[in-house]
Amino acid sequence: MKINLKPSNSSTNLASQGGESTSQFHSWHDRRGSWLAYILGVYLLQLIYLSLPFLSVASVWTLTVVTHNVIMYLALHHAKGSIWTDSQGVERYQTQWEQMDNGEQYTANRKFYTVVPIVVFFIATFYSKYNTIHFAINLMSTLFVTLAKLPIFHGVRILGINKY
Repeated sequence: MKINLKPSNSSTNLASQGGESTSQFHSWHDRRGSWLAYILGVYLLQLIYLSLPFLSVASVWTLTVVTHNVIMYLALHHAKGSIWTDSQGVERYQTQWEQMDNGEQYTANRKFYTVVPIVVFFIATFYSKYNTIHFAINLMSTLFVTLAKLPIFHGVRILGINKY
C-alpha cells in the first residue's frame, strides 16, 4: 500500500484561491443541518445522563460539559491527518481544527464551534445553582477546549504534545 505524500495540485490551488474546502472529511461542516445535528447530539448526551436516577441535576450538567469538551478536544484538536490518502501530505501534521475551512480564522463554522461549549458552560453553571465545585470543574473543562480554538494557538503544540 503506497501513501502519496505530495499535495494534490487541485486541492492546493483551490484552497489558495479562497475556494471551498476540497477535503471530503471537512465538507460536512458546511452541510445543511450539521449544526443542528451537533446541538441535538449534545442534547441527547444530556438526556442519557438525565436518565440515570442516581445523579443530581448539577452532576448531570457537569458530566455533560466535561464529556462534550473531552470529545470535542479529541475530535478537533488532537486528531490529525485525513482519512483520504490523496491529501496526507498537506494535512498530515494538522489537527482537524486547523484544517477546518482551509485554516481560515473567524469563519461561521469556527465561531459556532467556539460558542457552543461556552453556552453549554453557562447553562450548566445556572442549573448547578452556581455551586463552586461544579463551577470550577466546568470552567476548567471549557477553558481547556476553548483556548485550543483561539487563533494564537493555530499550529502550536504545547510542551510538544501531539507534535508528530
